[in-house]
Amino acid sequence: MMCPKLVKGVLRVNRLQEILAFNQEFVANHAYEPYRTTKFPNKKLVVLSCMDTRLSDLLPRAMNLSNGDAKFIKNAGAVVSHPFGSTMRSILVAVHELGADEICVIGHYDCGMSSIDPDTTFHKMMEHGITAQTIDTLERAGIDLRAWFQRIESIEASVRETVRMIHEHPLVPPSVRIHGLIVDPETGKLDVVVNDDD
Repeated sequence: MMCPKLVKGVLRVNRLQEILAFNQEFVANHAYEPYRTTKFPNKKLVVLSCMDTRLSDLLPRAMNLSNGDAKFIKNAGAVVSHPFGSTMRSILVAVHELGADEICVIGHYDCGMSSIDPDTTFHKMMEHGITAQTIDTLERAGIDLRAWFQRIESIEASVRETVRMIHEHPLVPPSVRIHGLIVDPETGKLDVVVNDDD
């Protein structure tokens, strides 16, 4: 068991040491055996979901997905915010290199991105040591931080927009089915927003 450490007046647990100690036993005991699979998704599915911690285990279980069944891509809000950003690149790699032919965009109720406020976020950044000058410099350089940290006004509209962006991407084959859903982070209940099979 790792002892907490005092860093700049804050008591911190060394998470990395905890992780590495557990990992050593995990490997030594062959606990990885039940998780063996290939890099190819068994169900040829990509799931784009939010990074919300409540969904880590709940969402795959609510979808009847086991380890290896799907490619999971996570970000804040389950959005494709740029057609040539890292989220879209991951989707395209899953489709063209790994054989996925179906995509589920899954937002969730009570999403933190629906209550985020850029000014509050900037204030928290400054509390963490980012200077106002750094923020001003980025904005003067043409980076619209307010738009980048903009809240999601409607989860349903956000899911629909992300589905649309993927559908209309010039590198996504028309044969790929793209669905939009919203999950309840408490119960795992899925509500369909866009059913590409209809």
